[in-house]
Amino acid sequence: MGIEDLRVPRKTVIAGAGIGLAAAAVAACSSGSESSPSQAPPSGEALAPTADVPVGSGVIVGDVVLTQPVAGDFKAFSAVCTHTGCLVNKIADGSIDCPCHGSRFGLDGAVLDGPASKPLKPVAVRVQGDSIVTA
Repeated sequence: MGIEDLRVPRKTVIAGAGIGLAAAAVAACSSGSESSPSQAPPSGEALAPTADVPVGSGVIVGDVVLTQPVAGDFKAFSAVCTHTGCLVNKIADGSIDCPCHGSRFGLDGAVLDGPASKPLKPVAVRVQGDSIVTA
């Protein structure tokens, strides 16, 4: 039996390629979904100096968003958007913004504009000296 004897109909090849592409698309879309658990930083890990988190704004440190809505009140959230799992990438004008579909969150993690319908997941932090550390 030679190579010439192994003929695969064109429709079979095209259908197989389509199924493979669909499976890859589903895997890519689900890899960051809200059903996958986000890893919390280990307890006691220093995230940032308190001086680096502006009052009325915040900073993004890796996969954690640190905010200071009012002086001395530090909050932390997962940087994973609750819509499809993209990482938020900007804090401006009192909102935490996701670049993927335009969701915006307040400095308290609450949804300001969708399509996200759930707030950002809180991360427990505390101030230790002049640093914000995971609790």
